[in-house]
Amino acid sequence: MKNWKLAPLALGLIAFSAASGQAGADSMPQLSQDDLQERIAANRDAIQKFASTLQGELMTAMQSGGPTEAIQVCNERAPAIARDISAETGIEIGRTSLKLRNQDNAPDRWERLTLQGFEAQHTAGTPATDLPPRFGVVESDDGDPKFRFMAAIPTGGACLTCHGSDVSGDVKHALERLYPDDQATGFREGDVRGAFTVTQEM
Repeated sequence: MKNWKLAPLALGLIAFSAASGQAGADSMPQLSQDDLQERIAANRDAIQKFASTLQGELMTAMQSGGPTEAIQVCNERAPAIARDISAETGIEIGRTSLKLRNQDNAPDRWERLTLQGFEAQHTAGTPATDLPPRFGVVESDDGDPKFRFMAAIPTGGACLTCHGSDVSGDVKHALERLYPDDQATGFREGDVRGAFTVTQEM
């Protein structure tokens, strides 16, 4: 899968192309090809729903109250949207990054290695919008296998309002209030902002 593109605002809407083999796959001895494709499609749809729902609410907040209100909405609504999708689909979804805003989103070992892989590919010249997702069966902390799926989030121009190097005073104060340990600034357009991460029971 390639061409994960973000629409102009913040989190963005993701456009997925057709699956292209298993170039982004880890070892998956417990999955048939049909099961694999079904899981990829379900995970892709969950990410799309999460991104589009959150973006819609962020756009409304931006129009009514500007970036400080959007920050508040993201703080309150992103976890709730993720919980709703999980309850509906059985798929656990979230976001993570090497430069965290919300410390609750800290990556586990597999997520960190995947994020580092995205960064390495990007540094080597692959645009963030073209980074293939990573997926596979990964043993969880309790020893049970889980299907894991991650897709890089490119930094769009509008993201720089809250994630760039020169955020306004009002935005900075809002971030300091909601995220006192914020690390998620200093990004440039086209950087890898982080990734969507999905976990699905086997």
